[in-house]
Amino acid sequence: MRLKHSEDNGKLFIRLLLSITLCIVVTLVVSSAILFTLFNRIALKQVYQSDLAALNQTSKEVVGMTDSAQSLSFQLYQNLTISKLMFYAKPTIYDSVAAMRELNNYLSSMPFIKSIYVYNPNSPYVYLSSNSKQSGLLAPSELADQDILKMLDDYQDYKPFTPIPRTIPVDVDSAERQAVYTYLCYDAIGLTDKVNSAIIVNIDAQWINRDIGSHSGQATKGKSFIIDNLGRLLSGDNLLVGGSDDEGTSLIGRIVADADSGYFIGQSGGSKSLVSYTKPDSLEWRYVRITPYHDVTRQVNGIRALTIAVAAGILAAGLIISFILSRRLYMPIDRMASRMRTLETEKRNSLLTLRQDWLRNLVLGREALNPRPLRRRMDDLGIEFDLQNEYRMALLAIDRFQSFADTSGPDARVYKYAIMNICYELASQSYKVETVDMDADGVLLLLGTSAAAPFDDVGLLESVLKHIQQAVLEHLRIGVTIAYTDADSHAVHVHTMYKKVKEASQHRLFAGYGSLIRANEVIVPMLKEYVYPVDKERRLIESVAAGKVEEAMQLIGCMVNETRSHSVQVARWLLSHLTMVLTNVLHSLQRSHAIVFERSPEHMLAVSDQPFETLQEAEAAFQSLLEEVREKLAEKRSMRHEDLIKHIHLIIEEHYGDSNLSLNWIADKLDLSPSYVGRIYKQITLNALIDVINSVRMERSIELLEGTHYSVAEIAERIGYTNPSYFYRMFKKHYGVTPTDYRRRIAVDEGGAAAKG
Repeated sequence: MRLKHSEDNGKLFIRLLLSITLCIVVTLVVSSAILFTLFNRIALKQVYQSDLAALNQTSKEVVGMTDSAQSLSFQLYQNLTISKLMFYAKPTIYDSVAAMRELNNYLSSMPFIKSIYVYNPNSPYVYLSSNSKQSGLLAPSELADQDILKMLDDYQDYKPFTPIPRTIPVDVDSAERQAVYTYLCYDAIGLTDKVNSAIIVNIDAQWINRDIGSHSGQATKGKSFIIDNLGRLLSGDNLLVGGSDDEGTSLIGRIVADADSGYFIGQSGGSKSLVSYTKPDSLEWRYVRITPYHDVTRQVNGIRALTIAVAAGILAAGLIISFILSRRLYMPIDRMASRMRTLETEKRNSLLTLRQDWLRNLVLGREALNPRPLRRRMDDLGIEFDLQNEYRMALLAIDRFQSFADTSGPDARVYKYAIMNICYELASQSYKVETVDMDADGVLLLLGTSAAAPFDDVGLLESVLKHIQQAVLEHLRIGVTIAYTDADSHAVHVHTMYKKVKEASQHRLFAGYGSLIRANEVIVPMLKEYVYPVDKERRLIESVAAGKVEEAMQLIGCMVNETRSHSVQVARWLLSHLTMVLTNVLHSLQRSHAIVFERSPEHMLAVSDQPFETLQEAEAAFQSLLEEVREKLAEKRSMRHEDLIKHIHLIIEEHYGDSNLSLNWIADKLDLSPSYVGRIYKQITLNALIDVINSVRMERSIELLEGTHYSVAEIAERIGYTNPSYFYRMFKKHYGVTPTDYRRRIAVDEGGAAAKG
């Protein structure tokens, strides 16, 4: 015991030490996590603001360049020299040279301009002023930038003076391309629905996008993109269209869905990245910057490593401090813990008894049902069952309880606790459960709502209850009958529900052993007043007295069935009354016939003090009793018949010489009816009484013929025949010869025997 106490003390000290250490660790981890998150947000915010400033500057430059391109286009249109190329189908060589000189002057004065096209659909040439190899008067088929011709054919798809990001070839034979912003200025007035003239200005993309390229000079490395008014994702370096994959489509979708500037963390190129973007500008363009996340958080990760190192040092110091503090706090807490263990042991030993007593008093209506005190008391006893939600009651009644109590003896309570444990284990899988020992043969189940199963599923409830019946029978060899109620949600109805389920359980009398009874189906109001069948009782008494068991059982069954439309109490009263009636019949038979029964009438009265549990049990008891009555009456009747036959034989032996000897004469002597005497004699001996009388007279006649010298007439008179001729006929019929021949034969036999001697 002391060793156990020492182990508990060691566990307490370890728990105390670990709790303090855990508090320090959790504090450090939480604070570090908060700081790390804040630093990340600050770093992301700073990078976003830097990217946003550069992207907005580029946006302003593109818008400004648009204004410049528009002014330039207007100037070119208003230039008389250049206008001849747009409106004359075949300008002179002098006009063409002068116009090209003007274009080259504009190109030289504005270094950001890559090339200028003058287009006249009526002219066989496209006039091109460019810094590249291809320049001058070119036939449309010779033009390297064939895409511009398609754009002019589909000019309705493009807004004038709006930059069109694209790439153009440097030369016809070269695969090299350069990124430009193209500005269209065209005249399409007329009925032809075609461009009459156009000036195309291509501005170098590198000139505008110099601030949104790869940002090689910045601390963080990333790439910039443009989302134009057509929703295309263009590279900031070369204006190539990208983002056709799912990843690019997802990024574009998230950006377009936001009407303002912002940033988010997403996947780009298979890696985690910071995506910053501007709001749409006047051109409905948006500028996007994608920066690898690890570049943004590089400094924060360094701070994190430093924080972990500092936290490790603090943790080491905290462990030492917690060890010292736990040692100092250990002694008073240990004393308190020892005292609490003692109190807990005492409470645990009595808690089960207290729970059972309190729950029993609750369902019996002996406890107050105020909600707050009720909940407080249930918490004190560790009862989690909630009477404010829906609940049911199920009452288990042990079948053949008296036999069970007699055989189990002092172990009966142990068996009931085993039944309660089986109920709890099986029912708790679907419901909240409390089990209550209701003394006698009852175990009460309180079933409450649970998330594991729907509470209104009666099929599930009956399945659980049947499983309980099978388990109790299998493990304990005890049969139980279960009655259950419908759901209720009011604590004040708990006593009423118990009375209802208890009354329902008594319907085992009709349902039989091992039945499952639903209270609301069996408890019905009595429709009519019960009238006791007096005439059937009279017939029952007569049937029992006559030993007619089948008729008596039919009457008992009919009387019992008449009680099914009434309450169980009526049926129990009838069984008790029938027991009293049969007891009185037994007393009467004992007095009148001197019959001794194996079970005395007093035994039947003792049985009536312990009510039958089922009608089958009652019928079996009545059947056994009536069978015994029939056997005893048959036995008594058999003894009386044997005495009667002996008496008749004695009368015949004494009065065979009386000529009046007959069935009627004997019946008068016995004070019985001739028909009864004749029937009983024939049943017992299988002979007619007159034949037996004649047989006795013939035997006496033989004795007289052999031993006397009486004449045949005298012999006939001596044996009761008044007519000698009738005697002759009867003798010859009986022996085959006449009396005279029989005497003569005897004389001959005697003479022969004398001669031989």
